[in-house]
Amino acid sequence: MSTQLKWPAIPLSEWQDTCETLHLWTQIVGKIRLSRMPWINHSWHVPLYVTSRGLTTSPIPYDTRTFQIDFDFIDHQLLIQVSDGSQRSIPLRQESVADFYARIFDLLDELRMDLQIDTRPNEVENAISFPEDHVHASYDADSANRFWQALVLTDQVFQRFRAGFIGKNSPVHLFWGSFDLAVTRFSGRPAPPHPGGVPNLPDRVVREAYSHECSSAGFWPGTGLGEAAFYSYAYPEPEGFAERPVQPKEAYYHSTLREFILPYEAVRKANDPEETLLAFLETTYRAAADCGNWNRQELKRPFDSRGPI
Repeated sequence: MSTQLKWPAIPLSEWQDTCETLHLWTQIVGKIRLSRMPWINHSWHVPLYVTSRGLTTSPIPYDTRTFQIDFDFIDHQLLIQVSDGSQRSIPLRQESVADFYARIFDLLDELRMDLQIDTRPNEVENAISFPEDHVHASYDADSANRFWQALVLTDQVFQRFRAGFIGKNSPVHLFWGSFDLAVTRFSGRPAPPHPGGVPNLPDRVVREAYSHECSSAGFWPGTGLGEAAFYSYAYPEPEGFAERPVQPKEAYYHSTLREFILPYEAVRKANDPEETLLAFLETTYRAAADCGNWNRQELKRPFDSRGPI
């Protein structure tokens, strides 16, 4: 494989203001989906999904119609499409969270959709209600595009990783609360109640999300860590997990976050970024499964690009 770098550089220091604003914009859109979807275990009814142009809610029911909301990070617009053929769009530009919130709900009114959401951000310290947030107001189009490119490449690897598991397995999806792309595997056994304590998120939601033993991996743009990174953790964390050797050599166990971390730059600069990331996903999963006494052989799915073998 060529050593030419194709994974984009996304240093948090260069786009932190845009990152924080975009995070809150996705929360508004995600909460619109949340307001209309039936509850699915582990909050799988709320995330966004990576597309060939940005992010989408996927179809959302509204009476006899459906609608979806898409972020387009190529033409930099937000698009609302409805099953009756109607649609509306607004440009993505530098503006406050409050103004973005108002513009979206104006479009929904035009489309004859009466929707209400909880306007307080989730999983954010010192949260400001969306209609009152004039603090976060940045949008750098190039940074947003490069972050989306990283999501596209990460999504492809996560989908490959997901395909090798026959047990209960989450979709690859972006949780707008924590602003991370994630994929989770489950052992099938119940877990002890989670202690909760996530900022601005009800404990009952957290406990339901972690109701069963899991090994979860994901990708952050850098919020909370200072740099873009991949992570992998187990809940509950089994004895010996932190001491297990994992790959590649740049990966390490973060004792405060209680998860393995692989800096995004280590993947971006690798001779084979995809295989480097897969090695991290596989070895950290094995650490969780082996230390937690999962039956890895029963949960493994023989699979290649042609289908079952």
